[in-house]
Amino acid sequence: MRLSILLLLAALPGLSRPVAAQLLQAAPTFTRADSLRGHLTALRTCYDINYYHLDVRLDVAGRAIRGSNEFRFTATRDFTRLQFDLFANLTVEKVEYEGQPLPFTREFNAVFVTFPETIRQGRRAAFTVYYGGRPTVAENAPWDGGFVFAAHAGGQPWVATACQGVGGSIWWPCKDHQADEVDSMLISVTVPKGLTDVSNGRLRRTTRLKGGATRFDWFVGNPINNYDVALNVANYAHFQDTYAGELGPLSLDYWVLPENIGKAKKQFGANVQPMLKSMEYWFGPYPFYQDGYKLIETPHLGMEHQSAVAYGNEYQNGYRGQDRSGTGWGLKWDFIIIHESGHEWFGNSITSQDIADMWIHEAFTTYSEALFVESQFGQEAARQYLHGQRRNIRHDAPIIGPYEVNEEGSSDMYDKGSNLLHLIRTSYVPDDARWRALLRGLSRTFYHQTVTTEQIVDYFNQQTGQPLTPVFDQYLRHTSLPVLEVRFPATGPPLARWIAAVPGFALPARIRVRGAAGFVALPLTTTFQPVSLPGLTKENLEVDTGNQYIGVLVE
Repeated sequence: MRLSILLLLAALPGLSRPVAAQLLQAAPTFTRADSLRGHLTALRTCYDINYYHLDVRLDVAGRAIRGSNEFRFTATRDFTRLQFDLFANLTVEKVEYEGQPLPFTREFNAVFVTFPETIRQGRRAAFTVYYGGRPTVAENAPWDGGFVFAAHAGGQPWVATACQGVGGSIWWPCKDHQADEVDSMLISVTVPKGLTDVSNGRLRRTTRLKGGATRFDWFVGNPINNYDVALNVANYAHFQDTYAGELGPLSLDYWVLPENIGKAKKQFGANVQPMLKSMEYWFGPYPFYQDGYKLIETPHLGMEHQSAVAYGNEYQNGYRGQDRSGTGWGLKWDFIIIHESGHEWFGNSITSQDIADMWIHEAFTTYSEALFVESQFGQEAARQYLHGQRRNIRHDAPIIGPYEVNEEGSSDMYDKGSNLLHLIRTSYVPDDARWRALLRGLSRTFYHQTVTTEQIVDYFNQQTGQPLTPVFDQYLRHTSLPVLEVRFPATGPPLARWIAAVPGFALPARIRVRGAAGFVALPLTTTFQPVSLPGLTKENLEVDTGNQYIGVLVE
């Protein structure tokens, strides 16, 4: 997903200076277009998508596409009118139903279709949208959406799509909302002679057409969200491997530029199998055995396209050769391979229903980096890596964004979200086997589902037996950190409490007398409580800020 912006973020002051006050920001203004894109109106919930057949021809020289998409659906209630989505710069040539054209209207990037009869609840039906034009060209993919038209090795064409956030409707007609994932999909892409398209799923057939063009048919046998659907076009070289996974052999397919095949074999060989071993250990089986696992070299940095992960890290460790954590541990592995592949579990298998809850994708996937470090180099290395992630946190806005307007929250969803999960682990589930079981159970419980923040938090509440909602709310819905306030009065024992924005906030505070063997977990609330720790003074108080991302105030 879109990560490089985090390298540009200013580091916060040290943890000894608490972040206690929320930053004031002007409320964002949203438009009718935002609501049409982000809101699940009756015209979108009236039908459940079962199958797409996207069939497009790519004109590389003209930077244009033309084709169709078949929508097969089940009616969830009686209706005569529905909405699908396609950016307004692309022309809807016609909408066809049972061999007849349907009337349609357009408003911004929404298209409204009227049927000649009532589609009754439970009925399975289909319509096909024919469209074409010059799609949006991304200026800085993958941080903005659209097509990327590039060249390599003497001017050879190199084309890709990346549209996370903005959505698949920037280049193909679909019901563009994360709450409804299509159950399966056929992606047919016709490209000029000498080029290969690599899309999601498995290649079913390759057809040579008149005039020298080639059509590639890729079938996706699992639910897939719209922004994951991708085409990648070049004169690719292909090589393969197999991973002995929890569910048996998993096919690994690599598609790279011919001039880079030597570097690709070395880099992919060093990173992919250890990554899969770590991810399966912590999160359970790879979620898409049926569709396989692919890495595809792209002219943009990377994206978690389901079963077809986009890779553009130029065969180097780190993130474009840098360590986002500043600890050195991030230079021992290829960031894009580990992070983007982690999204197969969180983002692709488990998908947030509303983009406002994208922390579900990013917090868990960013945390998967630390778990990979732990798998390879041990717990202390992972703790250092997690602590290093904090330098990217801005505390600029809530992690959860506004709902129903297709708007993400703060980019703190990555590193602050990762540190939140580590805080939950160290504060409530310190037993490694139990923590692993909790994460694997999360993957199993919400396998191939779209979910909400409430569902994820409820799962943690149930599995830990603790009321963690206030903790999640503090980190996800507020910009401020909880602050541990410890007072040493002239007489009597020390007193401690939490300063927090969320009423009812409670969290075990991990403290000790400096030099003691281990930290003591004090169950604190926002009300002062005495601290029963013999020998504790203002001078020898030590707080476990290495594992708990909190502020500290000592008086």
